[in-house]
Amino acid sequence: MKLVIDIGNTLTKIAVFEGKQMLAFGRHDSFNIQYVNQLIAEHTMPSACIISSVSAQPYELGDLSGRFSILEFDYQTKLPFRNRYSTPETLGKDRLAGVAAAFELFPGRDVLVIDAGTAITYDFITSSGEYHGGAISPGIRMRYQALHTFSGRLPLLDSEESAPLTGDSTNMSIHSGVLNGTKLEVEGVIRLYEQQYPGIQVVLTGGDHYYFDKQFKIKTFAAPNLVLDGLNLILNYNLEK
Repeated sequence: MKLVIDIGNTLTKIAVFEGKQMLAFGRHDSFNIQYVNQLIAEHTMPSACIISSVSAQPYELGDLSGRFSILEFDYQTKLPFRNRYSTPETLGKDRLAGVAAAFELFPGRDVLVIDAGTAITYDFITSSGEYHGGAISPGIRMRYQALHTFSGRLPLLDSEESAPLTGDSTNMSIHSGVLNGTKLEVEGVIRLYEQQYPGIQVVLTGGDHYYFDKQFKIKTFAAPNLVLDGLNLILNYNLEK
C-alpha cells in the first residue's frame, strides 16, 4: 500500500493506493497529520509515501518519517518521461504529476493536459514521451478576484454554471466576461494544438474541470484525480529504480 499527499494552494489531498487503484481519499484546507494517521489506521501500514507541495507553507511530518519510506517530490525526482523544460526547478510539481498520469493513460499519443484550478495550466507531452511545457493562465476564481481587486467598484461574485453572451447588468457582464472568456481561451488553445498535432488527446482535471466538461463540444477526457494518480505513478517509478 502507498500513501500519496498533495499539498496544493488551497487544499491538501490525501489518498491511499494499492497498486494503481485508489482505495481512500480525503481533502482538507491544510496538511493534517491527524487525518493521515487516521487513514493509516483504517488500512494496512503503507510501505512508502510521496509528498508533493506547491505551497510555500512548511509542513510537519511528525513521526511519519520513522514509520515508512517517504519521497519528497522535487525537481530532481526521477520521472517516467523526459523533461525538456528549460527551468525545471521552477516547474509546478502538480503539472509534472498530471503529465505522468496522462502519459500512462494514453501511451503513444500526443497529450494536452488542462488543469483548471487556482490557475489554468496547459501541459504538452509528445507521443514519444517528451514533455516541453505549456502555459499558465488565471483560473476562474482568480479572474473574478482580479476584477474586484483592481477596479474601483466591481463586486466580488461567486461563479455561475454559465452566462449569456450579453450581460444585461454589471453582475451578468462580469459573469459573461469571466466564464465566456475563459471558455473561449481554453477552446482556442485546444484548437491550436489540434492544428499542430492532429489526433492529440485532451485531458481535463482540476477543481473547475466540471465547468469545461459541461461546456465543451470538443471531445475531452475528464480525470478529476489525475494529479494523485500521477504522484502514485512517480512514487512507484522511483521505488523500482
